[in-house]
This record gives sequence, C-alpha cells and structure tokens, in this order.
Amino acid sequence: MEDVNKMIDEMVAKAKKAQVEFESFSQEQTDAIVKEIGKYVYDHAEVLAKRTVEESKMGVYEDKVAKCKGKSKCIWNSLKDKKSVGIIDKDEENGIYRVAKAKGLVAAVTPVTNPVVTPMCNAMFALKGQNAIIIAPHPRAEKLNKDLIDAFRQILKNHHAPEDLIQTIEKSSIDATNDLIKKVDVVVATGGAGMVKSAYSSGKPALGVGPGNVQTILDRDIDFEDAVEKIIVGRTFDNGIICSGEQSVMIPKEKYDEVIELFKKHGVFYVEDSETAKKFADTIFPNNGPINRQVVGQSVQTIAKLANVEVPEGTRMILIKARHLDKSEPLTREKMCPVMISAPYDTFEDAVAQAQGDLNIEGKGHTASLHSHNLQHIEYAGEHLTVSRLIINQSSSTGAGGSLYNGFAPTTTLGCGSWGNNSISENLNYTHLINVSQIGFYNKDKKIPTDEEIWA
Repeated sequence: MEDVNKMIDEMVAKAKKAQVEFESFSQEQTDAIVKEIGKYVYDHAEVLAKRTVEESKMGVYEDKVAKCKGKSKCIWNSLKDKKSVGIIDKDEENGIYRVAKAKGLVAAVTPVTNPVVTPMCNAMFALKGQNAIIIAPHPRAEKLNKDLIDAFRQILKNHHAPEDLIQTIEKSSIDATNDLIKKVDVVVATGGAGMVKSAYSSGKPALGVGPGNVQTILDRDIDFEDAVEKIIVGRTFDNGIICSGEQSVMIPKEKYDEVIELFKKHGVFYVEDSETAKKFADTIFPNNGPINRQVVGQSVQTIAKLANVEVPEGTRMILIKARHLDKSEPLTREKMCPVMISAPYDTFEDAVAQAQGDLNIEGKGHTASLHSHNLQHIEYAGEHLTVSRLIINQSSSTGAGGSLYNGFAPTTTLGCGSWGNNSISENLNYTHLINVSQIGFYNKDKKIPTDEEIWA
C-alpha cells in the first residue's frame, strides 16, 4: 500500500505541475489538442474496437467501431465553438462577465464496458477546461488503456503541451483508485455502484452515474414497425452493455399481439411461457441476486445456451413477457445483454405508472424512452417519470448520450440526479469541469423598482 501511495503522489505532483503550465495556453491552442484527441479515436476506430473486444471479451466489434467514430465526432462538434478559456460571456444588460477557470486535477474512473470512448470523452472535457486528468482504468482493459493514453500523450507533446496533463494508472487496483480519488480536485466516476459510492465518499467533488433501466412506452398513434426496429437496434447495440439501452417495453393491450408479431418479424425470440422466462431470469440474475457477469455484453446465442434454451439461428434479441411487474420479477431490472421484457397496458397513464414501478425497482433518475406523436402524452410522461432524460422516437442507447439528431450533450457519463444518488441530473459536459468567476459591475443608471412594485 505504501508503494501505491507513493506512485499516486508522484502522478498527482506531475499532473498539478503540468496543469499550471497549461493555463498559459490560448483557447485556440487548447481546442487544437482537444480536437486531435477525438480525431485520433475516430481515425483508429477499427483497431481500438478490435482490441476492446479482445481484451474486455464483451460487446460487438462493428458497434464499437460505430461508437468510437460517433462519439468522437459528436463530442468535438459540440465543443469546437464553445469558449472555455478566459472571459467566456459578457452580459452587458445585467453587468455580469463570466470567467472560466480550471478545476485543477480530474480523476476519471473508467468501466470495462467502455475502455476507449470514456477516457477519450473525459480527457476532451478535462482539457477543454485546461485541467489535468489521471485515468483509473478497469484491470481487464489496462493494456489497451495504456496504449490509448500513450497516444494522447504524444498528441500533447506534438502541441508542445506538457505530457503529464494526461496520465493513467498502469497497474490498476482498488487501492490505487481509492488513493487517487482522495488526492485530486474533482472525480468523474463512470462504472459500478460501488466505485461511484467510493467517489462520492472521497471528500472531493464527484460526478457519478447511477444504474440504468430504460423503460420504453409505445403510444397508440405511432408507426409500430418503425418503433420496433428502433427498439431492437437500441437494445442490441454492443450486445446491450450501454446503460441507456432499452430494457422494458410497454405496449397498448389491444395492439400487444400485433406488436409482438412485428418483433418476431424483425428477428426477435419471444418468450411467453413462465418456465422459459424463469430459465432466463435464473441465468441473468442467479438467486435473484446481482447480474451474472457471464451474460454482460454477450450475444443472444451465448445467453440462450447458458439458459439451456434453443433459439433460431440469426436471432437478434430475446423478448420475455413479464411474469410480474414488481420485485418478484428480477427481469424488471437492468439487463446488460440483448434481453428485454414486455407488458401490455390499458391507458397511457397506466403505462407511465408501470414504467415508474420498474424504475422504483432499479434505474430511477436515468432515462426513459417514449415513441409518441401526442404532445400531451409526451409532456405527461416528462412530468411524471423520475428520469433525467426522456428520449422521444429514437433508439435510446445511441441517443440518450447525445447525438447529431438531438439536443442532449454528447457524453459517456449520464447523471441521474438525487434519484440515482448523483450530483447532476444531466449529461456530463466540459461545463461541469470548470469553475466560473463572475465580475459584477455597478449600474448607476439601472431603474430600481419601488417597494410597492416589488411586492405588487
């Protein structure tokens, strides 16, 4: 433990020295570095995706390529015109200037489910605010992580910036991560509940995430086939390891059989009998306990084999009719594999109540999905569901973290608010990694309301 403490102390000292030097860089110099980090991942997506699948042993190569390319370009597109150095806003009317200043040193805990794009995202956000960053990777991807960070450090060197602005723990461990998060200025924790809890207990400002369990509602006024395909794409993307992936689908009762046939038409294996449902439930959540690590990010065929259930060749997803919608049904929880549950509903209000019931079991504060063209229903769901994001008429797994087609901030860290024991209820962005000083001017000509006007 003494050696670990010494290693972390040395990394922190180098990072803080580098960060002070970085504060002399202009907005243009800063952005050039941020852009090239994203472009590196975009340009090397195929190699990085291949290594991610090989080392983590989960997910889908093609989807990881798409993730590397999609996230890198979306994040840079959202950052490229934003001011983050010096005076970033002048509100002349109210006499307030806003000045961006670095938070200092960021620790970023990275999950095995996203060992490339999460470090890229966090590094881009941290450097955009002229911070230094130290990555704490998952042990199952530390070789890939080391090579990725070495590439980022070379980019810094090419731009005559201090390489120690980005560092990584090469031999990751719980002790090293816990020591790191106590010695930095702010912590970004993307991973399991235990690590997020440690981050919030570190005594440092922390930005963490909660578990997902995306409830999907199909309204009555939609193109059901279009919605079904979007749901399948969302649930199967990267074999279901995305926290914003669809988990349950609520279907109008009079349309239930019709919609199930559409799922089957699009390559879904539907389970209606309780015996087969129990096989999958026992496989994914043994003894109704934590998720079985053997199913995380695995294919339909692997999961079916583990459950001792035969599925047709080419099956894209497994859809199981929920036996119950309460805690006695483990499948109401987050399933990090291409498996969903379904349930019929009567009124739209019933659908929202059913979705909220599942969220109360797990995933409160994260994301819900709605396919609807009824603005009144959209607003009703938005007002009643305890989620930080309600995504409309899109694949949730590829949209809730921000895309070129919506206004969510592109990110890999999705805050869940106080519902999920998080400090933010929005998508993590560079704005969460800067301090802002306000300059307030005195306006002698400002019209001051009388007491009577104030209290009228």
